[in-house]
Amino acid sequence: MTKSQPLQETSAPQENSPPQPRTPPESAVPASPGPSIGRLVGVDLARALAVFGMYVVHIGPPLSATDGVASWIRYLADGHSSVLFATLAGFSLMLLAGRREPKTGLAGRQAKARIAIRAVILLTLGTAMAMEYGGVIILGFYGVYFLLALPLVRLRAKTLAITAAALALVTPQLAFALNSLLTQPIQQSINAYDPLHRLSDVGVLDLLFTGFYPTITWMSFVIAGMALARLDLSATAVQRRLAALGAALTVAAYGMSLLLAGKDALDSLAEGGPSSGSSGAMSPDGGSFEPQASMLLTAGPHSGTTFDIIGSVGVAILVIVGATAAMDRLPRLRRLAKPVIAVGTMSLTAYVGHFVAQSALSMPSGTSTQQSWVPLLLFVLGAIVFAAIWSRFFRRGPLEYLLYAATKPTKHIR
Repeated sequence: MTKSQPLQETSAPQENSPPQPRTPPESAVPASPGPSIGRLVGVDLARALAVFGMYVVHIGPPLSATDGVASWIRYLADGHSSVLFATLAGFSLMLLAGRREPKTGLAGRQAKARIAIRAVILLTLGTAMAMEYGGVIILGFYGVYFLLALPLVRLRAKTLAITAAALALVTPQLAFALNSLLTQPIQQSINAYDPLHRLSDVGVLDLLFTGFYPTITWMSFVIAGMALARLDLSATAVQRRLAALGAALTVAAYGMSLLLAGKDALDSLAEGGPSSGSSGAMSPDGGSFEPQASMLLTAGPHSGTTFDIIGSVGVAILVIVGATAAMDRLPRLRRLAKPVIAVGTMSLTAYVGHFVAQSALSMPSGTSTQQSWVPLLLFVLGAIVFAAIWSRFFRRGPLEYLLYAATKPTKHIR
């Protein structure tokens, strides 16, 4: 099975309001007067692209059934869409905690409380959905990411970037060692006392170490997104430096992996292989799997290695910067893309909705096994039409509003 996921104003399939001619109050104090419209609209566009990438993985033909350009689209969606979501999740956290400047005092306490409440809700919703759709649901993992990110929301961009880099270098090897020790008997013994695992088969071990999006390796993406949010993405010089950084990370990581592990180093593990950094202790069919140290040199989607993390962060940076620059410099494109951008403002609804729609239509959830691209195109079109119509009447998507309403009591914190 494959994994792909979503985010929002705090970092779950997100809760930003539709594009407005001014910066939303959550985006904190800008470094310069008159912040660019494209700064947050570009993030919404990137989030929409992540949603559609998830649709490709869950609804489109499997990679083995594609060729040519279709294969490249399918391959790029594998893993990269979920990584983009996680990176944007970190960005969204900073919209709550104070983007360019961290909120302090009363505002800071209220922001942390909002994040904590959202984390609990996402963990609860993710567990409920996992009961029906399995471990491919990312929302529960998001809840854990948010909670662990709380102590970091006041750090500077440089400190956050260094932290993300350090985790990328260390955690895959640590995850490999832990997965080697967590044999099936040990996992079963721990899971027997885990209420989350009893409910949904996605327990604490899965959320932290052995699941599709293990916190131990995925926090690098979240923290990288937090670092991006600290920067002035509307500044041309910043955009150029980030574009150069994203390209350098992508080329260096994937190129080095190819040199060290050979021509199969970038093969996707989503449709049949185990992952060293995430589900390393289990194969996709549920059988036992003995992790091999040589896998740490690969960089395929969902491999969870240092090369995979660095390369995927590079791709995420390129998408976010590219979307932001396009929205800044191409006002006509921004107008044309407004229906697509609307999907990004309600990505939590779009994410949950596509699973519900699959169930209603009796379509298999998770990695698709069909050969046609038509269902995927219909889902994408449906999401765009729904988001475009809804955003004309409401500031937030349906689930985004419920998430927002649940955090209103934080205004009483003193």
